[in-house]
Amino acid sequence: MRINLMIEGQESVTWPQWVDLATTAEDAGLEGLFRSDHYQSVASRTERSSLDAWATLTALGPLTQRIRLGTMVSPTSFRHPSVLAKNVVTADHTSGGRVELGMGAGWHELEHTTYGFPFHELGARYEVFEEQVEIVWRQFHEDRFDHQGAHYTLDGCEARPGPMQDQLPIILGGLAKPRSARLAARFADEYNTVFPSPDAAGERRAAIAAACEDAGRAPITFSVMTGCLLGRDEAEFRDRAARLHERSGSDAPLDGWLDGLRGEWILGTVDQAAARLEDYAAVGVDRVMLQHQLHDDLDMVRLMGELVA
Repeated sequence: MRINLMIEGQESVTWPQWVDLATTAEDAGLEGLFRSDHYQSVASRTERSSLDAWATLTALGPLTQRIRLGTMVSPTSFRHPSVLAKNVVTADHTSGGRVELGMGAGWHELEHTTYGFPFHELGARYEVFEEQVEIVWRQFHEDRFDHQGAHYTLDGCEARPGPMQDQLPIILGGLAKPRSARLAARFADEYNTVFPSPDAAGERRAAIAAACEDAGRAPITFSVMTGCLLGRDEAEFRDRAARLHERSGSDAPLDGWLDGLRGEWILGTVDQAAARLEDYAAVGVDRVMLQHQLHDDLDMVRLMGELVA
């Protein structure tokens, strides 16, 4: 099981904290650092802040040596596909070829209205998303192409330089519904699903594998993003849980709040978390992105490294 750190960057993660998180993740032996791509708190806490995702990852490239760097995920409503592709390729060059691109249609309406991004109804957003995925993929893989679509027109596009990697991974995701699965089978290198139980993860992986078979492809990488809270013992785990419970603003008692997370999150001691990861591995999950919401707590990043060990 390949283990990655995932950080919700829109919840006031500062630049010094990004540097500490990246270097600690690398020292701990984690495979990569992924971050959300939001301009505003998804908890609608407008006093919280966010640095731009691709500017952050581009700057972290030269400060790290090994870890993968990517987004979970970049909304296609924020950027023209050519701008997104250029940002990703630039980060790939500054990192020496260690970048991955997660793409999504965008869902958080408040940040769109606040910053002036278009927020279409879901069907139109997904149409834009599908077209963007194709354009970005072609800029990564083709020397020159034309594109005449419903939303974008490109004439004689020669996107140079290309990525440093021969195959810069594109990650798509969702609940593995038919439309999403078909798009992933056509363009993606990986499919990611969020907060599933092990049983749900197995069902979604089977749907993606079937879509790949229909498209004449071998199964692509299948990953899970989910929340994570760890402790060296029960007392440390509960202390960390209490801090996150307070930060979340939940009115539920701590134990009731934790009970609501147990079906989907990775919780407990390192041994308990490792056993839970084995449940995901058993249904075909190739790697996980562990969401760490106490981003100022570097010791828990080191505990994630013990999961790798």
